[in-house]
Amino acid sequence: MKILSSLALLMAAGWLSGCADHQVVNVPLNATQDNAGHIALASLVGMGSETQIRIAVSGVPDSTSLPARLYTYLYAGGCGAVSGKPAYSMNDTVRSDLHGPGMELVKVAPLPLDTLRSGNYALVVRSSAADGNQDLFCAKVI
Repeated sequence: MKILSSLALLMAAGWLSGCADHQVVNVPLNATQDNAGHIALASLVGMGSETQIRIAVSGVPDSTSLPARLYTYLYAGGCGAVSGKPAYSMNDTVRSDLHGPGMELVKVAPLPLDTLRSGNYALVVRSSAADGNQDLFCAKVI
């Protein structure tokens, strides 16, 4: 587990080195019961009227079809209240890049970082419909 934590932190540090002129917030994502034992870290980078979200994922359930297709959403509220239609769906491109044992997702939210942080949102990473549409990770954006 320490190796995977170090991997996520190393990936985040690499991303941050290219973001010196932008505000950056790191948000650890919590694995759901369906994805226990895995970790993820989201780096939110303010880019004016948008926020780039870079997510390092340590893994997905063994039953997931490869290559993994992971979907990313922002829901109003916290992780315990995720239901209904998401406030934002960031799935124009649905693919994951494999980097050793982990994956990288890069998404763009159509709102400024300050608005995202103050808007009471939950960031959710979900499996594809073919893999059960399961919530794999979730975190409240603060």
